[in-house]
Amino acid sequence: MANVLYDPGREGILDRTIDMVSGDVRVMLVKAGYVFDAADKFLDDTGANDNGRSASLESKTYTGGVFDAADTILNAVAAVASDALVIFLHTGSDATARLVAYIDEPASGLPFTPAAGQEVATAWDNGANRIFKL
Repeated sequence: MANVLYDPGREGILDRTIDMVSGDVRVMLVKAGYVFDAADKFLDDTGANDNGRSASLESKTYTGGVFDAADTILNAVAAVASDALVIFLHTGSDATARLVAYIDEPASGLPFTPAAGQEVATAWDNGANRIFKL
């Protein structure tokens, strides 16, 4: 699979229920057990596959329909194979946190198995599509 937007995430961007510019957009490292489903809408739809989360993304841009942000860091929760990153709009509750994008081909590094507590640096692709393109 290649990087892809969740269908409800695409809808949320278009109907403005997901604000990628001023919203609290974060990243979650996803365990290998998660099976991507384009119809997943909320963070709790990913089940028990959370292997660490970032703080809010900084320096977000959206030039020409391309979303980008500064590289970020998260801390892995467990020493478990991790295959992807999930971009989501943080609301304080996994039941309402909206899924935006599934990233399994960033600039480098996936899949991998982190050490528990390992600081994981996420370097976004610097190509034309950056994190993702609408």
